[in-house]
Amino acid sequence: MNTPKTAREAGDAPPAAVSFREAVLFWLKLGFISFGGPAGQIAIMHQELVERRRWLSERRFLHALNYCMVLPGPEAQQLATYIGWLMHRSWGGIVAGGLFVLPSLLILIGLSWVYIAFGDVPLVSGLFYGIKPAVTAIVLQAAHRIGSRALKNNVLWGIAGASFVAIFALNVPFPAIVLGAALIGYVGGRIAPRYFAAGGGHSKVGEGFGRALIDDDTPTPAHARFAWSRLLGVFAIGATLWIVPMGLLTAGLGWDHTLTQMGWFFTKAALLTFGGAYAVLPYVYQGAVGHYGWLTPTQMIDGLALGETTPGPLIMVVAFAGFVGGYVKAFYGPESLFLAGAVAACLVTWFTFLPSFLFILAGGPLVESTHGEIRLTAPLTAITAAVVGVVLNLALFFGYHVLWPEGLDGRFDAVSALIALGAAVALLRFKAGVIPVIAACAVIGLALSLFR
Repeated sequence: MNTPKTAREAGDAPPAAVSFREAVLFWLKLGFISFGGPAGQIAIMHQELVERRRWLSERRFLHALNYCMVLPGPEAQQLATYIGWLMHRSWGGIVAGGLFVLPSLLILIGLSWVYIAFGDVPLVSGLFYGIKPAVTAIVLQAAHRIGSRALKNNVLWGIAGASFVAIFALNVPFPAIVLGAALIGYVGGRIAPRYFAAGGGHSKVGEGFGRALIDDDTPTPAHARFAWSRLLGVFAIGATLWIVPMGLLTAGLGWDHTLTQMGWFFTKAALLTFGGAYAVLPYVYQGAVGHYGWLTPTQMIDGLALGETTPGPLIMVVAFAGFVGGYVKAFYGPESLFLAGAVAACLVTWFTFLPSFLFILAGGPLVESTHGEIRLTAPLTAITAAVVGVVLNLALFFGYHVLWPEGLDGRFDAVSALIALGAAVALLRFKAGVIPVIAACAVIGLALSLFR
């Protein structure tokens, strides 16, 4: 595939239409390179789809992102599903969202098996030592990138600052922050709409992007227009895709079987938790570790490290929890431990991500109908500003655990600090790619582990 032309090379002409095959190849590639958690993944999609390939304009990108931010579930995967759906109908969304998850699932099944079957591996721990500071820098870079585009005035800066204080100092739940920001945006859009209007016009040449295939003024395609029949059809299909496997599990294995309980528990996790992976993790920890005993606290922490350092949504840590739970419960017998773990991981992934597809395919047409309506877009603009503060808090959360691994009373890890600083300089100053930075930091961590 030829390297896409830059906006400067292409002038102000929009790119050629993207075939379904070309889109599939891109989504497959994204599934393997989507490191850095949701913030890093969103940054990769923005760079690839808005800046380089110009498949859609920045305003359309942010409009979709605003919607995905308020949904329960992994916002980056939902954003990929939304863009795929907007470009190539329902199958485009299913393929984009599915390929965002599938590589991560396969990789985590393999890594989970190595982890549970062979124990600690010094090679892996050395790689992790270098990658964790890099992830901290990637999240910080994402906060900078999103903030520089979303915070257009002092009011939005104030919302971002207030959300940071709320989650960092006051420990306010993320759903409350989202609701508060939405309320501010709703009221502000009525009394001071100029502060909450989406910025920019359709011409992005000044920013170096150029016209987009789906630009600000591109009419909504027919499949993305709202229709009650389409909405009811999506809900009917989604209900069937949940009821059939859940019914088979209950009828064939019983309500108390490990697989049935995993299906029910992770359905609730997908529906009842907002704010992305780090909002759902406490709920998963309480259930999978405390209530069901599918894995130990130490295993849960190690699973989070695997989730941080593999491509795909960070919430894929649920696949690790499912694999370990299935492996330990050994419900297929001692000779089929891997099979039990793999089946549990796939089942958990199905029930966790099914609602995400339904939210996009059902809600997308409603979202596409709100372009330019300040009363509907103002709350989403305010939510995006609030998310900047939350992402900054996430960067500090990472930094705290990486630089003071034993807590503030323990030692300061100066080597990790240098790795994080170097990664931040490479990303922010020299605009290095996410994958080269992660690879370089992993090699540094491995080298340090070998010479200790």
